Amino acid sequence: MKYRALFLDIDGTIIRPDDTIEHSTNKAILDVKNQGIEVILTTGRPLHELKELAEELNVDSSIGYNGAAAIIRGNSCFKRPIDPEGVEQVLAIAARHQHEIALHTGTANYLTDLDSPAAKQFVTKFDYRRNEPLRNIQGDIEDVLAMTFINMRPSDVHLYGEVDRLVLSQANVEGMQHCYDVFRDNVNKGTGVSLVLEHLNIPKEMAIAFGDGLNDKEMLLSVGESFAMGNAHPDLFTYAKNRTTDVMDSGLYNGLKMIGLVN
Repeated sequence: MKYRALFLDIDGTIIRPDDTIEHSTNKAILDVKNQGIEVILTTGRPLHELKELAEELNVDSSIGYNGAAAIIRGNSCFKRPIDPEGVEQVLAIAARHQHEIALHTGTANYLTDLDSPAAKQFVTKFDYRRNEPLRNIQGDIEDVLAMTFINMRPSDVHLYGEVDRLVLSQANVEGMQHCYDVFRDNVNKGTGVSLVLEHLNIPKEMAIAFGDGLNDKEMLLSVGESFAMGNAHPDLFTYAKNRTTDVMDSGLYNGLKMIGLVN
């Protein structure tokens, strides 16, 4: 099989818990790029926060916000903001229950509290730079592409069940399990991958994906060859065709070696 696209989750897949990237991961990405395979970072992170990582990996294609927007070869491919009414509903419930939240637009992250311990841990862990207080969002409310709860208790997730067509997904990042991504039930990494494959005119059978969190399951089902990292959420293995080693143990490299793309 001649593969043409490789979709890579970031946290827990190419970035280790200590926020570093293994040499073998860098080598694997370079090797597949040299074979003409398009590498697409596919993440819950905002696209505007990926510039330095993308430059480090020499990658110019990314899907962000858990599938709500994409930049392919440096150009915008699609953008699907959340309905402002749904955003307002979430904010109202969060205010009643003292849940801190970050709203991610195409240009900035708006946090309900920039100075709380949870907020400081959140922006430090993910190295977010473009942070604003929520009161500054104003007209940008119509450009909200994703939301993240940064101090959510699992027992409180049900409080948002009344918000139509929104889904909460727990972060599979060491020390950050109190964070939950918020996205729509019809927008996810899988829908993003499918749109990108259509844009690039690549059949799903010629695409590969690696992930470790439950927000990766649709992505793994949208490609021909899929890998769950050894450190993946236990429920993710059902959705992947293959299981590779841990992110701390050359997981990306070893997975690509299994299908003959690296030596």
